[in-house]
Order: sequence, then structure tokens, then C-alpha cells
Amino acid sequence: MALVDLGARVSLADSLIPEYGGNLWNVASIKDKVHINYSDVRDEHSMKFLVQGQDYLFNLAGQTSHVDSMQNPYTDLEINARAQLFILEACRRHNPEIKIVFASTRQIYGRPLYLPVDEKHPLYPVDVNGINKMAGEWYHIVYNNVYGIRSAVLRLTNTYGPRMRVKDARQTFLGIWIKQLIESEPLLVFGDGTQIRDFTYVDDAVQAFLATAASDSTNGRVYNVGGDERISLKDLARLLIEINGQGSFEIVPFPPDRKVIDIGDYYCDDGLIRETLGWRPETALADGLAKTIAYYREFLHHYAGGAGNGA
Repeated sequence: MALVDLGARVSLADSLIPEYGGNLWNVASIKDKVHINYSDVRDEHSMKFLVQGQDYLFNLAGQTSHVDSMQNPYTDLEINARAQLFILEACRRHNPEIKIVFASTRQIYGRPLYLPVDEKHPLYPVDVNGINKMAGEWYHIVYNNVYGIRSAVLRLTNTYGPRMRVKDARQTFLGIWIKQLIESEPLLVFGDGTQIRDFTYVDDAVQAFLATAASDSTNGRVYNVGGDERISLKDLARLLIEINGQGSFEIVPFPPDRKVIDIGDYYCDDGLIRETLGWRPETALADGLAKTIAYYREFLHHYAGGAGNGA
């Protein structure tokens, strides 16, 4: 939507696979202002066609569930690693002047050795998703360095806001918490609830992508994107309940499949992107959560149902 507001000619590509794909409701208000191509990044022939004539590529394609990556590692490999080569090869052969901004994840750091985590922290993924996302981001850096395909990487941290997936915890636990809150169900906090996180509101993340795309000083670089506030999961649950005006939470043991890939406390040092581009998050956590809850109070029926509704 930000690109449409800037007057850009926008093409969207999405496979709409229920477990990973998009939600057409997300673009309902701009559907007549964008071109939508229903294609899969694993289809190299589609990629060859789609990258032609484009000035910028915001590469958000990915399988984001850490648990799914452990249960279906080959699918994660196909989407998060091999398909990234399809995209880059398509650009190299058919549009070498394009600028790419790749959405990576803080998950590639694994369990932090120190806090806050900066870009120099060792990479030690704890799950298949982290390994494949690490491969995907370094393909972009190599193609930048070797072939001159201008590419930059943003390592995102708990991005949230309107239009995120809420019908399950495949993309973020915060999504399912908001659904539970609105449906008057208790929020389930895994572990002891003392784990610390930082969060990035979606509008702030969008501005980071736009600023990164617009500057050639970012080519071949990797940047953390985080938030100004750090909060424990227990306190986050309390804050959500306070904003909502009602609700409850329960401290429950980690499910075994999540316990083995939990990273404990995490919050990032994103000073590099702030120094390089002057970017900084503008949305306070409480304000972002209030906007998100308000959005889903109005539109939850477009997200909470079956394959035809949710992203």
C-alpha cells in the first residue's frame, strides 16, 4: 500500500498456498491499482517473466514457520533456499539492473551469546528454517558481490500489525494471541513467561524496506531491524489485556516441538541501519498493539477461518 501511495507501478506475486500464502483481503482496497500474479517462487519460468521491467524487488517470499520447517524440511529448503536462486538467476539473466531487498530473520542468530544482538553476532540457527533463511540471504549477498545484482538484507524481529496471520502461530505467536484475546480465550504463554523480545510495527518495517531500496549505500549489506522497547512475554500479555480492556493469560509448558528450538531472550541492536539510513521505529509498542487489536476486531472474520480467508 505504501508503494501505491507513492505512485509506483506495483506487481504482486503470491502462490496463495493456505499454509504460507497471502490473503486477498489484504489488498482489497488497492486491487484495481496493482497487478496480481498467482505464481510460486519455486517456478523458475514464472520468475523469469515476473522480474523483467521491474526497478525494485521486495523479496518477502518464504516459509516462515519454525515448527513446520522441522516437520517438512524439504519444503522449507525448496522455498527458502532453492527458490531464492531461481529469483536471483532470473534477475541476473533478465534484469541485472534491479535492486533487491531480501526479508531475512533474526532466527539465524539462534540462542544469543550476548544482548543486544548486532550484525556481528555469530550465526547459529537452531532450526531448519534458520539454516535455509541464512542460505537465502547469503545467496543475495554473493550475487551482489559477484554479479553486481544490487541486493541488501533486512533481518526482521517479530514484525506485527494489521494483516498479519492470526489463525495460528505459523508466522508469529502474537497473531494467535490477538485472535485468542478477541475471542475471549486465555492467552497461552509458553515457558515461564520471562523471555524478553522486541517488536517492529509493520509500518516501521515498511519504511525500513523503502529506505533500504532507495539507497545504494545498502548494497551488499545486512541490517537488523528491531524496535525501541523490550518486554517479557508475561508483561506483553498483560499489556494486550490492558489495551483490550479484558482478558486473561495462562503460563503453560512449552510443547516439545517448540521447546527444542526456543532461543530464550532476544532483542537486537539495529544501530547500523539507524546510522546508515536515519531509520528508526516511530510506533510505540502500546500504540501498535492498539491499532492491531482494533483492526482485527473489525476484520477478524477475514483471517480466522479456513483456507479461503487466512494468510
